Amino acid sequence: MILLPLAAIVGGLLVLVWSADRFVAGAAALARHFGMAPLLIGMLIVGFGTSAPEMLVSALASLEGSPGIALGNAFGSNIANIGLILGLTALISPIAVHSAVLRRELPVLLGVTVLVIALVIDLDLSRIDALVLLGVFIGLVVWSIRQSRQNGVDALAKDIEAEAAHALSLKPAAIWTVVGLVLLIASSRVLVWGAVEVAVFFGVSDLLIGLTVVAVGTSLPELASSIIAIRRKEHDIALGNVIGSNLFNTLAVVGIAGMIAPIETPPEILYRDLPVMFGFTVLLVLFCYGFGRQGRVNRLEAGVLISGFVAYTSYLAVTAGT
Repeated sequence: MILLPLAAIVGGLLVLVWSADRFVAGAAALARHFGMAPLLIGMLIVGFGTSAPEMLVSALASLEGSPGIALGNAFGSNIANIGLILGLTALISPIAVHSAVLRRELPVLLGVTVLVIALVIDLDLSRIDALVLLGVFIGLVVWSIRQSRQNGVDALAKDIEAEAAHALSLKPAAIWTVVGLVLLIASSRVLVWGAVEVAVFFGVSDLLIGLTVVAVGTSLPELASSIIAIRRKEHDIALGNVIGSNLFNTLAVVGIAGMIAPIETPPEILYRDLPVMFGFTVLLVLFCYGFGRQGRVNRLEAGVLISGFVAYTSYLAVTAGT
């Protein structure tokens, strides 16, 4: 019966989005209470928190032998983050890039995208490949810590400090961090089960489900936090959500999934999905650097991103049965 798996997907996604929001709010508030630098909160806590759904879903999918969901969720979320999330956010209000830290992170994101393509070009993500990704991730964390100490007046830090006005007090922060994490794990388990069952019922690959329903669903926390940030005129947080999430997805999410179990990469990921992810990343870099003007994602560029995402998703739908 298909109704129960469909309900599991819908219910799992709803709880996943809500619990991710509570987890991010609680963890960020705890970090503030314990004196973590605002820039470091923006680069690590928020980035990790908004990527927690992808991390848990892909880890559970890998553990349960569903590599298509594990990789499709990570790469599909990266595509959705730029094409859909950033596109919709910039359509509401053009996003200006002020943060020097984010401008330095953009080429890092592009390099990480090239790295993951190089690692899976043999259609296999081994534990050694996964270890390389996690090693780069650890290096990026160390770099982020150093950046937070050297760039305390960066525009991103100012936006994070403005967010502190909405922070939780210590006790609620601790409670919501724990509750959010527990619900994240439980809802991820329900979502993976529902996605696998739906894929089997309709006779489509779990990769397709991972790239579409699961990827867009696990990207909803980024959408919510980016729209809230843009309404508060905190442009660098809105952009930082996307850059940070994509770095976490590519390095930590894929790395953890590959460490749990080596993944045989479906060929279509290499010739279809990764080139699309790379193309969106290149567009993001071009838009945000500006080259002769202030870096920004305006409404025209937002339309380009959304159109690209719609075209890609439509292609997936049309070719689903082939």
